[in-house]
Amino acid sequence: MLRAALDQSAGEGLGWINALVDARIGKAIRLMHENAAHPWTLEALADAIAMSRSAFSKRFKSLVGQAPLDYLLRWRMRLARDQLRRGATVSATAAQLGYSSESAFGHAFKRVYGRAPKRYWRGQATGEKFPNAPNKLS
Repeated sequence: MLRAALDQSAGEGLGWINALVDARIGKAIRLMHENAAHPWTLEALADAIAMSRSAFSKRFKSLVGQAPLDYLLRWRMRLARDQLRRGATVSATAAQLGYSSESAFGHAFKRVYGRAPKRYWRGQATGEKFPNAPNKLS
């Protein structure tokens, strides 16, 4: 994951690793990483680092290259993908990441990876190749 993040940020000055040196944005990233299941909102993250929502969102995007909640979604889905690779069930993964339903989790997973998590989970047993998340959310 570290290598992918460095590759993503190379030459662009973007990426969460570069943002970690910013005291406030780094703290927001650490909060998301430490408690991905928390029902974070833009307002809650901005309050946690003592910034206005608009200033936080603008600074985060300028440093990381994506909006805070898009970043959080992708982080959760990376965690989900790793859990599914290790054989966790879709329902257990959804619950562990704070989703209120398997359906809500499935929609989020498909938004990032283009496939339903159950298809991914089944593909692990058959050795099906599965792509990494795209760089941008649509």
